Amino acid sequence: MQLGTRWAAGAEPPARLTPEFIAQLRAVEADLPPDEEGIAQWTLTWLDGRPVAELDTGVIVTLDHTGGVVVRHDDEDEFG
Repeated sequence: MQLGTRWAAGAEPPARLTPEFIAQLRAVEADLPPDEEGIAQWTLTWLDGRPVAELDTGVIVTLDHTGGVVVRHDDEDEFG
């Protein structure tokens, strides 16, 4: 795992993320309560060369083995 960076929800994400990945981050942010935007923080790490963005609220955005963007919550079983 490679540590990436942190940024506030609603702020500009790292440029090395794909447009599809960023679009999904924005979709997650659109569902945040107004008092969370700018306060909730994304944490970006890299696992096996793929981005894993986790929001403080427990939402995780990552790529599957085919390169598709996947959104899940940290209490969901990744393999279930």
